[in-house]
Amino acid sequence: MADITHDELIEMNRDLLASWLADPNYTYDDFRRIFEEWLAQFPIPEGTRFEDADADGVSCIWADGASVDNSRVVVHFHSGGYLLGSAASYKSFGGLLSAATGARVLLVDYRLAPENAHPAAVEDALTVYRWLLNRGSDPAKLALSGDSAGGGLALIALQQVREAGLPLPGCALAISPLADFTASGESRTSNAALDPLVTTELLESMAITYCGDRDRTAPTLSPLFGNWTGLPPVLVIAGEIEVFRDDGKLCVEAALRSGVDARFHVGAKMVHIYPVYADRLPEAREALAEIGQFVRDHTGERLQ
Repeated sequence: MADITHDELIEMNRDLLASWLADPNYTYDDFRRIFEEWLAQFPIPEGTRFEDADADGVSCIWADGASVDNSRVVVHFHSGGYLLGSAASYKSFGGLLSAATGARVLLVDYRLAPENAHPAAVEDALTVYRWLLNRGSDPAKLALSGDSAGGGLALIALQQVREAGLPLPGCALAISPLADFTASGESRTSNAALDPLVTTELLESMAITYCGDRDRTAPTLSPLFGNWTGLPPVLVIAGEIEVFRDDGKLCVEAALRSGVDARFHVGAKMVHIYPVYADRLPEAREALAEIGQFVRDHTGERLQ
């Protein structure tokens, strides 16, 4: 389709938020249906193949672009605040990510709250990682990836892989990660009037549902406060006007203080999870190209 303007991008986000807020009696099932319908507008990249997978009880979908190196895998966790979204609704982005990285992409259907309380999603992420290792995947050729809550989950999984004594992946990337449930980043307030999708009220409602009365600084909720020492390279991408911008910035700063090869890219005037718009947004295609190069650089052959 033809590329959209920045104003049209903003309107797309506002329309989704308006759909969620259209009825005060909406349940999470309604929010999920609306989100799935909204994501369905994004086309599947031509030549992408899909295959269902059972990762020791965690449902997943393989997304393979037209030309992939089967030995390299990007594990992607979808967005949705730990309450919404699915692997199936992310087939379009899975295809885009596979094409950009030249790797197989494993879309993970991690369990959602409130039906499955924390730390169910974290447990699923580790189960999938162990499953890949047990089926012979070279950890150096694995990358953990996610956007929004899934971006936070990718960073949590990275830290928890190390805590579990498992071999680390080659790298990790997070797009607009929800990485700090304490909302300590400056952009949580400075961008509140600019972000066309994520409102303070909506975010706090989702946070209460997911976190309950747990300590929001717990690393399995907020990876910002986790241990970054000894982790592989990390790339974080965020939009300039989104409320989650500084979640990613603070994570990169924490990683750098711990000696991690980490970098932060801000898309000028961009919104939450803007790389998913790559079929219609030049800035999204540029971000995907950066992601692709990053993953290719850090999931090569293991040094002998």
